[in-house]
Amino acid sequence: MSPIVKRIHSDQELPAKADVVVVGGGIIGATAAFFLAERGLSVALVEKGHVGCEQSSRNWGWCRQQNRDERELPLSGVALRLWGEFQSKIGEDVGFRRCGLLYATDNPRQLAEWEAWRETARQFNVNTKMLSAKEAAATIPANGRRWLGGVHSIDDGKGEPAIAAPTIANGARKFGATIHQECAARGLDLVNGAVAGVITEKGLIRTQAVLCAGGAWTSMFCRQHGVLFPQASVRQTALRTRPTADLGEAIYTPECALTRRLDGSYTLAISGRAMLDITPQGIRYARWFMPMFMKRLKAVQFGIGKSFLQGPEALGGLNKSKPTAFERMRVLDPPPSRRTIAAILKRVTEQFPALAGVEVADSWGAYVDFTPDAVPVISPADGVKGLYLAAGCSGHGFGLGPGIGRLAADLVANDTPCVDPAPFRLSRLLDGSKVKVGAI
Repeated sequence: MSPIVKRIHSDQELPAKADVVVVGGGIIGATAAFFLAERGLSVALVEKGHVGCEQSSRNWGWCRQQNRDERELPLSGVALRLWGEFQSKIGEDVGFRRCGLLYATDNPRQLAEWEAWRETARQFNVNTKMLSAKEAAATIPANGRRWLGGVHSIDDGKGEPAIAAPTIANGARKFGATIHQECAARGLDLVNGAVAGVITEKGLIRTQAVLCAGGAWTSMFCRQHGVLFPQASVRQTALRTRPTADLGEAIYTPECALTRRLDGSYTLAISGRAMLDITPQGIRYARWFMPMFMKRLKAVQFGIGKSFLQGPEALGGLNKSKPTAFERMRVLDPPPSRRTIAAILKRVTEQFPALAGVEVADSWGAYVDFTPDAVPVISPADGVKGLYLAAGCSGHGFGLGPGIGRLAADLVANDTPCVDPAPFRLSRLLDGSKVKVGAI
């Protein structure tokens, strides 16, 4: 079942024109709409389902610099600062808390990787502290485990996935943005290879600038306009408990990850466990992604199911005058894996007996969209003037979301970018550049 997400109202009137149309109402689309509207541009945010309904409400909620790929670190610093500013700008709580994140491991290789990452951390002034075996045991007491050590990322934090994107989208409305839910963007109106408008199921919005922040649907949207965007999605499972004993705010161990929500419940998951569905799009891009999957996913299973015939990676053309795949699947809501739910509960309760007998409030599946190097694309789309992309976040999208949205807004508005956009250009994946797979 879908996680519970804060619902916001839609603007009834579709504008005839806008300076920018943002396609996709996840954390990236919402934050980009906010930063574009804040600088005085007229913005229409269109979402085929409801704001925050897909991956933006299905993640752990971690907002971190710890263990980031160095290409993402400048952006993660911007994102953390922006997370901390939303409440005062909007006047509503987006659920962000700078609580620090705690990691512990009994795997010597993992500990060595964390230790090696400190060199990267120093270059970017990241406030991180290695924990001794004794400190790790005191910080994360786990039944039957002897930690070799750990990490305390002191300035990192967590957000609240159930409320963040909707609250920020509502904040964009305060600056004049309009929000249109259950309003799928079917495609672009192009004139001489340049954007002239967005064709939605409810009518045409004239515009010369479109930001596609469509998550797992981005490649399908782009393909109809001849824009190649290598993208693959893996299916993951998480669950939320009912409010329970307080073990800490955000904890990672090799067996499981726990994030305490504002109401005292926990989001529980296993890092690296995922299902890779065999799909037409997946087959098309398979050779591009093998190095990344081999490195990143410790416990990937392969399967074939409904996603071969329906959803963002299925075959089929898009007809801008008829209902499209975007309307046929308003919310990408894959079923959770029962086996993974059982494994999560077993691991968590064995390590943390205080949670024995904890009740599950809900569980869900989610598609996490990856690029071949596990670094986002935030870039103009080569070949279509006026189209910009912000997608392929590779499991980092929520925490990095405000930074990605801010950089995307800078590019669309032709303002000085908040960080160097070169590492995030789409062309790096297409021009034969050597692909360096990013960090977890």
